[in-house]
Order: sequence, then structure tokens, then C-alpha cells
Amino acid sequence: MKNMVHVEGGHFKMGSNNESASLAEQPRHSVTVNSFYIDKYEVTQKLFETVMGSSNSYFPGDDFPVNNLSWQQANYFIDQLNKQTGKNFRLPTEAEWEYAAQGGNKTKNHIYSGSDNIADVAWYADNANNKAHPVGMKHPNELGLYDMTGNVGEFVIDTYEENFYSRLTDNRNSSQTPSENNHSTNNPANIIDSKHPLAYKSVRGGSYSYAANESENYRRDSASQTAIMADMGLRLVLDITP
Repeated sequence: MKNMVHVEGGHFKMGSNNESASLAEQPRHSVTVNSFYIDKYEVTQKLFETVMGSSNSYFPGDDFPVNNLSWQQANYFIDQLNKQTGKNFRLPTEAEWEYAAQGGNKTKNHIYSGSDNIADVAWYADNANNKAHPVGMKHPNELGLYDMTGNVGEFVIDTYEENFYSRLTDNRNSSQTPSENNHSTNNPANIIDSKHPLAYKSVRGGSYSYAANESENYRRDSASQTAIMADMGLRLVLDITP
């Protein structure tokens, strides 16, 4: 796909030690991610409906991010997209998402994705009029990615656990062997397959309904994998094949 941006892998600081950070966002810790591709835009309704035939988006429009869908529906869309394209698209891990939001190895360490002034890069509570907007209308971040902050929240592949960051650092500082869910700081991914409808998944990036102090790059949110909300959508990632 023409909009996929190459993100060179590297090391970065994930999470925050700020007093305003929640327990789920602490501690700030070093993480390594491999290189990958990520879409410069949130998945649009045009793309989603080309694959699926229709969507139930609350805010309709070809260039609007697809919205009002669940984590399960997002993954079903990706499955169908992969069948049609022969590719292997997926949701990003939380670590990949935050690394890309920070600007990867081009980062200027902004508070939000691409700026310290949220209005430059995001549709958020103070300027969005409580609705989604077409993708790519604000300034991009250092990697050329749009709407990583605001507009609609973005599902990631990880299961949400409040103490996941703490367990990452505990494993790093002990002789424990990381589990199969990769509780290490090298490409961490808290991937737990659950059929229970209330299994919680992570959502990143805030949305049009979030305030500036709820939208920093490190912020984590969650939703059950069957929850459908008007301010949630997705962004595609593609692995780099040898």
C-alpha cells in the first residue's frame, strides 16, 4: 500500500514517571523494537468499505477514519484485507505504536505526536466539536504520520494490563525467563488470546473527546474487545520481510 511508512527500529523510552501518569503508564522504561511499516493515516472508511462492503461508522465520509467498531471487528477487517491483498497486515503492538508516535529515531521528544502544541497535530476536545474529522488535516509527526494524537483512538494488538510495564521491568531486573507473551523489553507484546467478550485490549492516541492532559504520547486506555464506540478506529502495520 502506497501510504505505508518505513519505521527504522531502535531503542526508546516508553511510559512516563510524571506525577500525572497513571499506574498503568509507569514506570518509564527502555524498550527496543524492530523495523516495521505503519500507515501514515488511520484506516479510512473508503478502504474499510472497499474490503468489507460497508461500515457502521457514526461519522460517515470516505476520508474520515472508520469508527464505531470493536477490536474484534478491526481484526476481522484485517483478516479480510490480507486475504484480498496477499499481505500480512496487523495491528501495531503498544511498543511499536508509542515508538512511532514519538517519531521513531527522528524524534524531537514532543509531548504529543509531532508537536508540543496539541492543536497543531490533533483533533481533540478543545477543537474537534466532539466529532471525528477527515484524516491528514493536521500536521504530521517527524515520521510523516498523521493523527497519531486525537481524531479516533487506535486499537493495538496488546491485551491491557495495568501492571504490564512493572512486570517488564521486574523481568529485566531479575533472572526470570520472559513468558511466551514476551514480557521483555525487546519487542514487548502482551498478546493473550481470549474469547471472553470482556477481555480488555489497549487503545492508544486519545481521540476527539480527550483533553490535552489525557493525550500525551505515553497515555494508555482500554476497551473490552467487543466494545463499540464512536471514537475508536485503527491503523495498519506491516512487518518487514527478509
